[in-house]
Amino acid sequence: MDSKIIIAAFLSFVPVLLLLGATEAHVEYGAYNISCPNAEAIVFQEMTQILATSPDLAGSLLRLHYVDCFVRGCEASILLNSTAGNTAEKDADMNKDVRGYDVIDRIKTKLEEACPGIVSCADIIALAARDSIRLSNGPNIPIGTGRRDGNGSSAADVPLNLPSANASIAQLISFFAKYNLTAKDLVVLSGAHTIGKAHCYSFSDRLYNYNGSGNSDPRLDASYKTLLSQECSPNDMTSLVPLDANNATAFDLGYYSGLTQMKGLLTSDAALLDDASTNSYVLRQANSTSPNEFFADFATSFMIMGKIGALTHSKGEIRRQCSAVNPPSPSPSPSPSPPPPPNNSAEKKNAFSSFFSVGVVLSYLLLQYY
Repeated sequence: MDSKIIIAAFLSFVPVLLLLGATEAHVEYGAYNISCPNAEAIVFQEMTQILATSPDLAGSLLRLHYVDCFVRGCEASILLNSTAGNTAEKDADMNKDVRGYDVIDRIKTKLEEACPGIVSCADIIALAARDSIRLSNGPNIPIGTGRRDGNGSSAADVPLNLPSANASIAQLISFFAKYNLTAKDLVVLSGAHTIGKAHCYSFSDRLYNYNGSGNSDPRLDASYKTLLSQECSPNDMTSLVPLDANNATAFDLGYYSGLTQMKGLLTSDAALLDDASTNSYVLRQANSTSPNEFFADFATSFMIMGKIGALTHSKGEIRRQCSAVNPPSPSPSPSPSPPPPPNNSAEKKNAFSSFFSVGVVLSYLLLQYY
């Protein structure tokens, strides 16, 4: 009999658990399975078409996700346009060569047609980056969705939260630690440079005036330095060069092989050889015959990065346009005789009573037939 009473009491409490659980919201796998079941398929379809004609954008969209997450969190602040009274992140000097905004806008348009007001711009960035990896022969990474969009963006935040391309290994490790990311996360996420390109001005000092010496960086392979000099003149502000000297269109181990060959393009790439732990990882991947370890490590670090500062629950909003915050809702017109508010408390009470009745009936049946 005692066990019957305990189980009956639990069943009577089930309606309460159901009511409480319905209010929860968080970043989770398949967050749009009910509200927009084709969301991820729509993103993947658009990305497939885009990268088929512009494969270089894969690296650009990975970078877009990175610069978004490290400044204010993964809440699409990088997408907001500047206004008359504010210079936004996208117009900061460090972000002047960030690309991919039109891709996000294109995907947002498709999603708004399918599910108006449901999918956030922050999730579109994350999914586009994820699909860029998959479509470049990299791993298919499961990521949580359900992020919401922020309502602010300031260029002043960028230099405080993004390391420069000339950062030392100590600076890089310290920077990543601010976000609870380890030296391993640093060297693993740097592997994203296996796809994409960089502008000449981001590394030209290594060719022509390293550390103000008027000479080139001695850590650059001589033949590679010659090739880069042919691609980039001293004041070149427009040309793009592959980040991976071996194969910049496939998500593979070529980046790490390039580092061991003194072909790391950016100072921050070459810096990975200056720390024992990051150096060890570079050498292991450069000598590996399989990308499996790197793929698994990258998936883990990528998922961690994608949760930095994510807005959930009632925080933030779902932007209608990714480049601007939603306008404030119009105030209701004043009415001389407003109708009395609906008796929500009575409705809630009735709903709860219905749930409670179910629990009581189940309890009764259990007591009769247990």
